[in-house]
Amino acid sequence: MAFRGHTQNDSQAIVSLFTSVFAQSEGEAEGTLIGQLAQDLLEKTDEHDLYCFIAVQSNQIMGSIFFSRLDFENGIEAFILAPVAVHSDHQGQGIGQALINHGLSALKSRGVSVVLTYGDPGFYQKVGFRSIAHAVIKAPFALSQPEGWLGQSLLDDSIETLSGQCACVAALSEPKYW
Repeated sequence: MAFRGHTQNDSQAIVSLFTSVFAQSEGEAEGTLIGQLAQDLLEKTDEHDLYCFIAVQSNQIMGSIFFSRLDFENGIEAFILAPVAVHSDHQGQGIGQALINHGLSALKSRGVSVVLTYGDPGFYQKVGFRSIAHAVIKAPFALSQPEGWLGQSLLDDSIETLSGQCACVAALSEPKYW
């Protein structure tokens, strides 16, 4: 299994992966929604505001993750991890965790201070994320499941309070994702 940043040639396969994985696990409507999110992230997000990593085996994309910039008033270098997909036939093999760890390491080497995510605490705690109170870091939109707001510092063990409004990239700037 090789981990690397995506290229333009990977874009359609990445969108197809997200569409397929989410359709199989959450239904066709969710597959269409998250596939469109992946496409919007790839097509409409400035390259300085987006990192997309893939796991490849035998020239097939087995998994993909996105990290997109979050802007805070204090200027801290922060990104959000969302969405994540591992090919349905290869889930439960540690690919997602390895891919996330690869991405976190790459972001740390680029000076990113904090990474946040919004998802299943049971899964993301396996790769170092911890629950974040809304008072510590405010999400860009109201959260339908506040227990899923998680973060980790890439600099030390604590996350400082990030005050003020938080803004995400345009592709994620829709309440339906939150």
